[in-house]
Amino acid sequence: MLPYEIRAATLGDEEQMLRVARHLNSVNLPHDRDEIHEIVSVSHKSFTGEIKDPRLRQYVFVLIDNEKQHIVGTSMIIAQLGRRGAPYIYFDVLDEERYSATIDRHFHHTLLRIGYSYDGPTEIGGLVIMPEYRRTDRLGTLISYVRFLYLAAHRELFQQEVLAELLPPLEPDGTSHLWEALGRRFTDMTYAEADRLSKKNKEFIKGLFPEGPIHASLLPEDAQKVIGKTGMQTRGVEKLLRRIGFRYAHRVDPFDGGPHYTARMDEITLIADTKRTRADRPYAPSPGDRKGILAVEMPEPPFFRAVLGHLREGPRGVAIDDEAWETLNLHHSSPLIVLPIE
Repeated sequence: MLPYEIRAATLGDEEQMLRVARHLNSVNLPHDRDEIHEIVSVSHKSFTGEIKDPRLRQYVFVLIDNEKQHIVGTSMIIAQLGRRGAPYIYFDVLDEERYSATIDRHFHHTLLRIGYSYDGPTEIGGLVIMPEYRRTDRLGTLISYVRFLYLAAHRELFQQEVLAELLPPLEPDGTSHLWEALGRRFTDMTYAEADRLSKKNKEFIKGLFPEGPIHASLLPEDAQKVIGKTGMQTRGVEKLLRRIGFRYAHRVDPFDGGPHYTARMDEITLIADTKRTRADRPYAPSPGDRKGILAVEMPEPPFFRAVLGHLREGPRGVAIDDEAWETLNLHHSSPLIVLPIE
């Protein structure tokens, strides 16, 4: 039995997920018991197909320490961010040049212009690992990459554009300088209040935020510095995203200025590398064997399971190392989803 595995979040995971959420406390994974119950319920109904419209589904994956039987990390897929009644809202980050021949002065300005999409992208988010597990070999890779394996296996359920919103530099107490300089002046709400409300109701943004371009040069310097910048806690994620095909979209979160990275499905290397195949046989691995994420699906809970294991590709399918074979309860010719990783 392998020490770690990933599975779909299931009913009954709520309290453990709440403990994990304390280390992120974002819109996608808030540290709130009622909202965690709702997230788990929606995920359960998404994996079962009980939510008929694929655009309304949200899939949550949990990382399990098999020895302790504890959830130690999460990640998620939001099938579509931006629909009628709940648009995807962002600031476009624009460059403007101004020149006066009379006084020979030339300036570059950054402008922010609010934008809305009612047919938005698929979002990957909710990525968090408990602090004591963050240095454990490849666990971050495993819980992050599994989302792309699932996207590849079910492309028809998702949008062609995939979005990742990264956290910007924030103060230790969670203060956003951009929000204090801009959003708070138009809403009279704290960053936390607005962030939480926006998950269920975005009308206040459209009703209260200015529609025209905003010159960032009019904002305090500490607010200007965070626009489109990645915070220390997510720089590793930024490097990963760039490596697999994502790029900065010159869009940012309207609350905190965090950058939005996007890629089309066919541009993401991990999606291109994922394939459906069959399990051939178990074997004793050698040090030079390839590793990969190995996943199975099933009609009953937990619906989806994945591990990091060794593999050898052959004409009859993929041979899997003994421990992965046992953990996933494989049989000869079992359907398998494989994402080889370097």
